[in-house]
Amino acid sequence: MNLPRQLSWPTMLGLTLVFAAVLLFLYIKTQAYDPANYFEKVALLRQIKQLDAQWELDVLKSKIGLNQSYDPLVNPLSNLHRLYEQVATLGTPLTRDDARAWSDSRVAYQQAIEEKTRLIEHFKSHSAVLRNSLAFLPTAADDIHRLIEQTQGSERRALTPVAGEVNKLLLASMRYNQTTAADLAAEITAGLERLPRGRGQPASALDNALDIFKTHVRTLLREQSVVNGLLNSIAAVPVAARIDDLNEVLSREQLLASAQAQQYRQYLLTFSAVLAGLLLYVANRLVRSYAVINRVNKALQGANESLEQRVQERTRELRETQSELVSTARQAGMAEIASNVLHNVGNVLNSVNVSADLVSRKVRGSKAQGLAKAVQLINEHSSDLGDFMTLDEKGKLLPGYLNQLVAALASEQQGIVEELAQLTKSIDHIKEIVATQQSYAGASSLVEPVQITDLFEDALRIHAGALIRQQIRVIKEYGELPLLWLDKHRLLLILVNLISNAKQAMAGLDEQLRALTLSVKLLDPRNVRICVQDQGEGIAPENLTRIFAHGFTTRQDGHGFGLHSCVLAAKEMGGSLTAHSDGAGKGATFTLELPLQGQEATP
Repeated sequence: MNLPRQLSWPTMLGLTLVFAAVLLFLYIKTQAYDPANYFEKVALLRQIKQLDAQWELDVLKSKIGLNQSYDPLVNPLSNLHRLYEQVATLGTPLTRDDARAWSDSRVAYQQAIEEKTRLIEHFKSHSAVLRNSLAFLPTAADDIHRLIEQTQGSERRALTPVAGEVNKLLLASMRYNQTTAADLAAEITAGLERLPRGRGQPASALDNALDIFKTHVRTLLREQSVVNGLLNSIAAVPVAARIDDLNEVLSREQLLASAQAQQYRQYLLTFSAVLAGLLLYVANRLVRSYAVINRVNKALQGANESLEQRVQERTRELRETQSELVSTARQAGMAEIASNVLHNVGNVLNSVNVSADLVSRKVRGSKAQGLAKAVQLINEHSSDLGDFMTLDEKGKLLPGYLNQLVAALASEQQGIVEELAQLTKSIDHIKEIVATQQSYAGASSLVEPVQITDLFEDALRIHAGALIRQQIRVIKEYGELPLLWLDKHRLLLILVNLISNAKQAMAGLDEQLRALTLSVKLLDPRNVRICVQDQGEGIAPENLTRIFAHGFTTRQDGHGFGLHSCVLAAKEMGGSLTAHSDGAGKGATFTLELPLQGQEATP
């Protein structure tokens, strides 16, 4: 048989992979059919249909007075919406025609629900008016009877038929509320016409009572027909029909999905049989190849013995070389990290020294000495303190002096607290610098919401003393910016170093030309650009990329650690740091572009 010789191992492996991929695809397709989704939708639609029927039943109960409140008419609507949302979350049909029919049926269902809700709201308002009139009719009739009984003599006898007519109208109205009929409505209308009208001005109490009674009877006639019409309209809204339409679409989709799943199962069986034959063929080739492999292994065994000795000797040499390289690399990395930490900590220590000096000067010049003098003066006049405070000129000035001293001490304390807070903040930043440098060894960064303008102010505050001494004018082009999700301490490290470099670049300029421009701009909702521009000594074209290399510097007292640590921090945050200069003496602009992390920037 020539077939085994014609098929190479790569060909057989490729065929096996192809068949395996086809089988996996068919298996996924068969598992994609899940009838539980269909039955869950059907069950939810049945619940919706039952709730709709219960809703109509509650309307009828409210009409005949079994439900005293309208709360049962509100609860089904929220339950209908909840069940409908559950149906919507279970997905739409797969085929285009069924998906369109499903969408149309959902729109029709929503329109039917909205129409029924509107009709029920009208029913509630008209039914409330009808209930009110029905509830008040007996009271109005009793008021008429009471007023007739209060009359005397012939006038009372003349009003006796009126009382009887009122009773008839009351009974007819109650009957009309139960069984609405046109002849009964005509009878009530005729009865109203037989009741006497007002007998002149001013109207008597009986006339007012009759008018009230007739008003409620007419309201009952009017609202009863409106309520009955609304009940018929509510019953005619085709909510159940729309639910049946949705069920029909689901049934068609269920039948189609079942047929497709059955077809995929047949394909799966066919390809499984083909793959089984291929595996048998491969097994036959393996058995035939086993003898050849044994012969080759015996020949290789002798060669391996000598080769293993040479490999072991070469491995030992490589391990010794690798150990030396690892030790050298570790020492170099530790030296670089230590240099970065010392450089960045040195920048922050300037701010620490400024804050500590301010606190020291405020403590030495404290107004507390004045308090001691005032207390000493009070102690000297402790025996005649009252006369001293009221008669002596110094004593009269003492309360005002104490008030001024309290205000001065409070202001002094506030200033010291603020400087101590800044001192603490700078010390915390030193700790974060160390933690940031440790992150280069694998520690994860901390992303948090940051207001970049506040971060700029912190960086400027760290260099505040030097900026004031060199009379550098700071131009801020911030604009309105939202909170951005960034690594706060890495970004502060970069800003401190860039401002320090700009400050040093302008050291040799005239005071009028020393200007530092800080700007920040959102490029899009996911990226931000930060620029630090100076009017200093500029950068030569050949140094625009070299300035970020470790140890490279153009200053006599420089060490080349600051910008190198900045570019490393920018890369750690997924961004970039670049420099631009038109040449020597034309200033420089450092541009930091960072991706926003956590979420998009939103105002």
